[in-house]
Amino acid sequence: MIEFISGILIEASPTSVVVQTGGIGWRIPITSSVQKHLPAEQEPVTLPTYLVVREDSLTIYGFADNEERHLFEQLIQVSGIGPKLAMTALSGMVQEELRHAIASADVKRLSSIPGIGKKMAERMALELKDKVQTSQDLLPDTAPAKEDKQLRDAMLALVALGYKQQEARNLLNQIPENQRSELGVEELIRIALKPS
Repeated sequence: MIEFISGILIEASPTSVVVQTGGIGWRIPITSSVQKHLPAEQEPVTLPTYLVVREDSLTIYGFADNEERHLFEQLIQVSGIGPKLAMTALSGMVQEELRHAIASADVKRLSSIPGIGKKMAERMALELKDKVQTSQDLLPDTAPAKEDKQLRDAMLALVALGYKQQEARNLLNQIPENQRSELGVEELIRIALKPS
């Protein structure tokens, strides 16, 4: 598998980018969330990727982070969902909202995604509801409600940086509870990553 592509952003559109690396320009289909985080053209860019091999094509898909790529991998395991439909699903709904809709078997919400009818939505919920994780699953066990958003975002950021969920949880749990409510996401991450 091609884990990521790192190079110079040559061109960006709402559905794809061209990244130059090693003298080759790679056109990579992307989700809508990638577009929001892209640098200016001619600037360096790194994208987590997933290679799909077909008889007549090799396609590299690009994602905003490793969590989004993992959700893509789960979606294409569902019978009837190919890479293009999985990308449509990821672009049609915020990642966390999609996870929540699957975990709560919200067929109405899932079937609002273009290309996904009621039966496909039911199949998605049935096959994936016990596999997808929502941000609530990633929260430290002792987190008070008022800290949920900051801790959730910090937890997801640490996981996107490559930490396992339990490692990220342990790092955040080392921050005293009375400090957590006063800190923003960036400060939580900075303190969590500070060498002890």
